[in-house]
Amino acid sequence: MKSTTSKFLSHLAIGLLVIPFASNATQNNLGYNIAAKADRSDRGFEVSAVDLKMRLIDKKGQETERLLTMKTMEVADEDKGDKSLIIFNSPADVKETKLLSHAQIIDADDQWLYLPALKRVKRISSANKSGPFVGSEFAFEDFTAQELNKYSYEYVSEEACGELTCAVIDRFPKYENSGYTKQRALIDTKDYQVRKIDFYDRKGSHLKTLSLDNYKLYQQAYWRPLTMTMENHQSGKKTILEFSDYQFDIALSARDFIKSSLK
Repeated sequence: MKSTTSKFLSHLAIGLLVIPFASNATQNNLGYNIAAKADRSDRGFEVSAVDLKMRLIDKKGQETERLLTMKTMEVADEDKGDKSLIIFNSPADVKETKLLSHAQIIDADDQWLYLPALKRVKRISSANKSGPFVGSEFAFEDFTAQELNKYSYEYVSEEACGELTCAVIDRFPKYENSGYTKQRALIDTKDYQVRKIDFYDRKGSHLKTLSLDNYKLYQQAYWRPLTMTMENHQSGKKTILEFSDYQFDIALSARDFIKSSLK
């Protein structure tokens, strides 16, 4: 997620956005402009890496943990998606499992999963991208960059979100095999960061809610949430991602994000 999940997810001309909102703007343009400002607030980091703890909590409250590292390479062209690599560090049964993602705009994202026990790289088919990612409440499609032009937008309203005010934006996936028909995002009107997303399944039912909390500003430029909580309203399960040790300006190249690098 841009900052994939961290980039979970956020990335027009800033001058087009005026608060209070321009009275002659259409709802669709307004929704797009706000989403664009959120998206572009994150641009320019080029590469990053972060450690994260994944906490899987079932409906009885029982919990298991996994430790991962996520690396991201930014692609400056907004008509092309960013690249990310997720590596599992523990527990032993999933250690060295890797997920490589090349986000696309209209077409299906390219994703490859390396399974160390089989020493095999498996391509994730379009039909499986809405499936759960290694037992979590995140889908494979949640773990690619949430590129601006992957969605169409509609401005809904403005409402309080904690101590902040948020614009409520509906975004609709352009990718036909998405597991979602709609996502309702709350974007604060101060720093333009995504604070919450409600996901609606193919039947239009409310499926999941993603909350993004504890934002921290890095290098006086890049906001990152330190906690993401995905709650599944239908299964009663939730997955919490806790991020630590964000690094920028590190030695990563395009070769670190190609299929042959997984083995």
